[in-house]
Amino acid sequence: MLFNSINFLIFFPFVLIIYFILPSKIRYIWLLISSYYFYMCWNLLYSALIAISTVITYICGIIVGDLKENIKFNDKQKNHRMKLVITASFVTNLGILIYFKYTNFLIDTINLFLNKLHMNSIPVFDILLPVGISFYTFQALGYTIDVYRGNVKAEKNLLRYALFVSFFPQLVAGPIERSKNLLSQIQEEPQHKLWNYERIATGVVTMFWGLFMKVVITDRVAVLVDHIFKEYQCYGLVALSIGALAFALQIYCDFNGYSTIAIGAAKVLGFDLMDNFNTPYFSQSITEFWRRWHISLSTWFRDYLYIPLGGSRCNKWKQYRNILITFTVSGLWHGANWTYVFWGFLHGIYQIIEKEFTPLVNRINLKCHTKVDSFGYKFSKILCTFVFVDLAWIFFRAESLYQAVHYIERMIRYRDWWSLFDQSIYTWGLDITQMHILCMALGVLLLVDGVKYIKNQNLAEWLDGQWIVFRWGVIILLLVSCMVFGYYGPGFNSAQFIYFQF
Repeated sequence: MLFNSINFLIFFPFVLIIYFILPSKIRYIWLLISSYYFYMCWNLLYSALIAISTVITYICGIIVGDLKENIKFNDKQKNHRMKLVITASFVTNLGILIYFKYTNFLIDTINLFLNKLHMNSIPVFDILLPVGISFYTFQALGYTIDVYRGNVKAEKNLLRYALFVSFFPQLVAGPIERSKNLLSQIQEEPQHKLWNYERIATGVVTMFWGLFMKVVITDRVAVLVDHIFKEYQCYGLVALSIGALAFALQIYCDFNGYSTIAIGAAKVLGFDLMDNFNTPYFSQSITEFWRRWHISLSTWFRDYLYIPLGGSRCNKWKQYRNILITFTVSGLWHGANWTYVFWGFLHGIYQIIEKEFTPLVNRINLKCHTKVDSFGYKFSKILCTFVFVDLAWIFFRAESLYQAVHYIERMIRYRDWWSLFDQSIYTWGLDITQMHILCMALGVLLLVDGVKYIKNQNLAEWLDGQWIVFRWGVIILLLVSCMVFGYYGPGFNSAQFIYFQF
């Protein structure tokens, strides 16, 4: 069930009405039922996988919690037994994830070597990737680690814990919530004041903005991206640069749009989810970019992989090793393809180069009396960071490493400056009208992100402080824009969110 579908337009108000009517003590059960129905709309059988993951991590959490309070064992014995339980939880859950997501990837990799040796290839399996498996698996595993570390107490109520794992707004594409945030809210849910006009209004406006990013920007710019990447061998620098830029906008508005709708829907229900994006394309460094992009995942890898490896509390070379491991695994998390692995590895290389050259750049700026607080200097850093991020996105979008390298090669070797002047840009999938709508929508996006970057307020928070006539005017325009300018065209099927495949 897609957020940008008629089904969800019927589903969410229905869930909301029943939720508001039910007694406070059983509301979470209704949300759990709704969440499983939401997931089963994709595949009935795969709902068993999320149930299995839930039960395993629930039992592991209970065992670890009991061991912590057990006085029969000393600290060393407790720690040993708890590590065994956590290991069992990880092996089981990651084993399920690896089977469904990476089996054919491993087989294809093995077949590459077998073909070189002129040996028979191993047949691949017909496996359908369960939607959102990477997200709910990591969320559940994060809970067991939090219990082990003592950050949260083990949840005794299986149904409440099951709701934490399967909460439908953020189930299939995040944000990957921490137990300390979402689970604690579920535990305190009976005390929630349901009717709160400001909270509900903020949530609805947030959902409208996420929908605007999806149907007005993402689904429109996707046509341009698909056309250029499919026919990239026919184009040169200008067209391919626009294609790479368009994909950077597509993946940002697509994933940020989903997260924003999820955050808004949860807020209407009375829950606060973490912000998953904080104007990442305004970052002045690659390190800052990862503090602003897919925050829930980057902090998950930081807390549960990078820091346990040693983080930055070690010598320089081990720190660089930890960075490369973390970002390479992050790339592999995104998909079973070497393009994703290289994308993650490339971002790790970026960060290492950045750390190596930052002291030198600082010394040069000091000697040259560079005005590092000036707009021009900051803008040049933002632009430079975006260029490197966008270059890496080519590998993320390409179907193979060969295609990505060839794509970049054509950008370097072939110049098609005439594309800027002969209106051939309007033959790349979007006609002149659609292109103008896209440009106006991107102007709105730049304005909203600019407000968030400068004032640290999202659209709903900023509108809340504005004159009521202006506020409602913006809300109505936003809704009308989704209805009128949403890219629904003849024969158009509402596109899935990109991150569903991860």
